[in-house]
Amino acid sequence: MSVAELYRPRPIKRSRRSRAEMDGIRNAIVNILSEHSPMTVRQIFYALTVRGVIEKAEAEYKQTVVRLLDDLRWAGDIDWDDISDATRWMHKLRSYKSVEQAIRATAQFYRRDLCANNEDYIEIWCEKEALAGVMAQVTEEYDLPLMVSRGFSSSSYLRRAADKITTIGKPTFIYHFGDHDPSGLWISEQIERDLQRHLDDIGEFDLDDFFFERIAVTPKQIDGWKLPTRPTKTEAEGNRHAKHFNGDSVELHAIPIDKLHDLIRNVIFRHIDLRQLQVLREAEKSERELLNALGKAP
Repeated sequence: MSVAELYRPRPIKRSRRSRAEMDGIRNAIVNILSEHSPMTVRQIFYALTVRGVIEKAEAEYKQTVVRLLDDLRWAGDIDWDDISDATRWMHKLRSYKSVEQAIRATAQFYRRDLCANNEDYIEIWCEKEALAGVMAQVTEEYDLPLMVSRGFSSSSYLRRAADKITTIGKPTFIYHFGDHDPSGLWISEQIERDLQRHLDDIGEFDLDDFFFERIAVTPKQIDGWKLPTRPTKTEAEGNRHAKHFNGDSVELHAIPIDKLHDLIRNVIFRHIDLRQLQVLREAEKSERELLNALGKAP
């Protein structure tokens, strides 16, 4: 054997998991989703790593978690709706077979504007489209807008957001949720800066009434909750935002779902009167019953 052949790189052989080990991962996934649902695939991956079920490696995410989630759904062990996917796959206007059906549908989805009497206007912003379904569980409960920036926001998207704020005409509070990494921090800064620029250009809103706060992910949350980290892509590796960033990165997906929901509720509770909210919900219930009665009328 030649020297070149002797030192030729060879693939590393990795031992395959036993059936019992794979069943253990499946059971862990089912248990996680029994506690909180829906969740994103990435959230489930982090939950498994925190529990020590799998290694925190991208190969585990792609080759283990993604594959097993598909198997579990086809087997009926978990529901298809247990996995959050905010991708919109169809656009169509809602239509009805009759007026009665339209009234019944209206009753089903009827909501009072729970924040109409609030002194403040509140928006929750999220960097991750995949987390929209998870965060909407709270924002929809309190009838608040959830804005999904999907990374860096376009000027058109931010202009429409500024137009909405101007139309509302109230002190506006933007609460942003994003990754703790160079791009995530830059995205927060870009949204705050450009929204202010658009509002100033429109010229009908007092910028002293505009407030922006980054809620997650923060260094305090990373340390206090022992959130799983990942290596930060450096400037030399092509990350042009990494120049002034220190330490490892943490994805928004890494925050446990109950803590994420608590963070959203905490900022909402700064602004709403819970007693007044309950009164409005009772009125909403009564009005929904009225619509249901109209939909059943001959």
